[in-house]
Amino acid sequence: MASELKNLSVFSTDHLPDISHRQFAIVVAEWNAEVTEALFSGAYQTLINYGAKAENIVRGNVPGSFELSLGAQWFAQRTEIDAVIALGCVIQGETKHNDYINHAVAQGLTNVGLQTGKPVIFGVLTPNNQQQALDRAGGVHGNKGDEAAMTAIKMLGLQQQVYSFHN
Repeated sequence: MASELKNLSVFSTDHLPDISHRQFAIVVAEWNAEVTEALFSGAYQTLINYGAKAENIVRGNVPGSFELSLGAQWFAQRTEIDAVIALGCVIQGETKHNDYINHAVAQGLTNVGLQTGKPVIFGVLTPNNQQQALDRAGGVHGNKGDEAAMTAIKMLGLQQQVYSFHN
């Protein structure tokens, strides 16, 4: 569903796991800082609101969205980190630069999650312009950071369900 039809900050909170003992890394691209800082605020506050402890949330900055994959990998390789949330914003420009970056980041973050077996969440906005980015970073369409944090929480719940299942 397109985010113009859905508020990114509205989601089901049924059957969420206890995350008070879980540790999260949030990797934030510095490029488009006005947007990515709003995404970080949303992700951080959502984790706190649903039970994460501030001391269990670590932040790492990378220069741009392209570097999110490696930053996420470094955090995901740490045994104490349970989930990684990658936040960035790649605004479509006059060239195809955004296509290459978005594809590389999506593939890179997917690979990190598959290699580590940990939730690695794609919290990267891919808007056509700055206003669309702001609308999805706490504006009229909610905050993609909120959604990314909730996705991390839900994936940890699924992981717990899968690995605690007994025949």
